[in-house]
Amino acid sequence: MLNIAGYRFVTIDDAPELRDRLHGQARHHALLGTVLLAQEGINFFLAGAADSVRAFLDELGADPRFSGLEVKESWSAKAPFRKLLVKVKREIIRMNHPAIQPASGRAPAVDATTAKRWLDQGHDDDGREVVTLDTRNAFEVDHGTFEGAIDWRIDKFSEFPQALDAHKAQLEGKTIISFCTGGIRCEKAAIYMREAGLDHVWQLDGGILKYFEETGGAHFKGNCFVFDERRALDADLAPPAN
Repeated sequence: MLNIAGYRFVTIDDAPELRDRLHGQARHHALLGTVLLAQEGINFFLAGAADSVRAFLDELGADPRFSGLEVKESWSAKAPFRKLLVKVKREIIRMNHPAIQPASGRAPAVDATTAKRWLDQGHDDDGREVVTLDTRNAFEVDHGTFEGAIDWRIDKFSEFPQALDAHKAQLEGKTIISFCTGGIRCEKAAIYMREAGLDHVWQLDGGILKYFEETGGAHFKGNCFVFDERRALDADLAPPAN
């Protein structure tokens, strides 16, 4: 089974109608998983036969709002989801900070190979110290994270703004790479940090999953927690051997 994860911050003014259309298309292709829609965009985790998944992505991409949307892929012996859910929510990733609108402009992103190079050398291309900031929940971090990553032990992403307010001083003057599973949380976090006055903030483009795909997981210890029945993926994007 092919598993895909993807998101895009883009204005969606017809979420109920889009929900019905995507539910029908995903059901037609026998896909399982979750699609979340909000005015700020789309976020999805789906699994199915490879041809069916790719047909769904072709149909999704026919909508100009989702054209060229990149996804992270992995494989499993069976679908790690038990049902199909397509839901409309207030936010596709809850932060409770309505001023953050990624569709209006992304924070700068650093690709996986550049991030690895910076971590190899211990500084960015301007000689500034590089730190990694884990924007995920504490229980996810406990499965694995980057060596030396900053972890504020948040229980849910909506706690991130408060955590930054308490710890902002430790980030001053450093190059910050915010990261998460697939990119959505660290994108919002990076925008928030820039609005808070931190000048050298980058989101890890594609998150941990893309980093695994492109670098083999260098500087990452442990596995990446995922919100499905696989529970975690190793650097080969496969469930770790017990």
